Amino acid sequence: MIEKLWYGKTHFYWLLMPLSWLYGLITLVRRQLYKAGILKSWKSPVPIIVIGNLSVGGNGKTPLVIGLIEALKTKGLKIGVVSRGYGGKAESYPLILDELTTTAQAGDEPVLIYQRTHVPVAVSPNRSQAVQALLDNYQLDAILTDDGLQHYALKRDIEIVVVDGKRLFGNGWWIPAGPMRERQSRLKSVDIIIINGETKSHLAEKFPEKTYTMQLKPQYAVNLLTKEKIELHSLKNICAMAGIGDPNRFFTMLNTLKADVIKTVSFADHQNYTLPLLANIATQDQTLLMTEKDAVKCFQFTLPNWWYLPIEAILPNQVTNQICSLLEEIKSKRE
Repeated sequence: MIEKLWYGKTHFYWLLMPLSWLYGLITLVRRQLYKAGILKSWKSPVPIIVIGNLSVGGNGKTPLVIGLIEALKTKGLKIGVVSRGYGGKAESYPLILDELTTTAQAGDEPVLIYQRTHVPVAVSPNRSQAVQALLDNYQLDAILTDDGLQHYALKRDIEIVVVDGKRLFGNGWWIPAGPMRERQSRLKSVDIIIINGETKSHLAEKFPEKTYTMQLKPQYAVNLLTKEKIELHSLKNICAMAGIGDPNRFFTMLNTLKADVIKTVSFADHQNYTLPLLANIATQDQTLLMTEKDAVKCFQFTLPNWWYLPIEAILPNQVTNQICSLLEEIKSKRE
């Protein structure tokens, strides 16, 4: 129903417009209070790069975070990551991740980022505390915040917005009448716009100096139990599952790659999994294929026919170069 209201052709979203206007008013007033200094923001001694969305749902933010980390590491930069840790509950905060940290403690996305990049990652509902925890333990050149575009209690030096090239901004209205956390006009003030996939939008024409296209490229399928890697086309009788912001994006990608998919199963974003919940999706002669974000929550109880498909974000070199240029400008101003 929400998908039809936000992205479909139905006009019943107007029934939710009073709540939408209230949400928009609150977010606008809150942002202005931070800009005026009435609500206080904490400034980190090292540059903060926020990567976030204007809209709710899976826009490809986590693959972008991983891709930017790897690209900035090739430039010799020491990068850390902070996150809210949605879906996790630690005994105390801030929590700095290590090899034993579970998704139940830190959430699925921070664990995925840590396992893929091996850079310092900290989670806390108070992102400023997470940043300080990293700075107390590591020498870093910059810190990426996974999401947090609307978390104005932490000052940011660079803002990067990810846009779903297919769904864009839906009907353009604030939650709950539409998918927007902030309106599209917010793009005027961000530093970089990343469009995930091809789009018919005029964003690139409107903001040519800061708009880039990202492609998500699947890698080898990986077995959860043995860590064996094989080509996707080698998997047969695939039962595909996804518990991400937009499961259909994963299923569409598999279809485009001509994978042998016989069934698809969608779960809520950040879904917590158990063996009984997943065991009957695929029989022993079938393959259960999931996203990497799902897989990090299943390693403790996996079965031999469970596989996941890592995704790599392909970005133009200009994105990394622009970020590095902005970091140099920030450094020179602070010296």
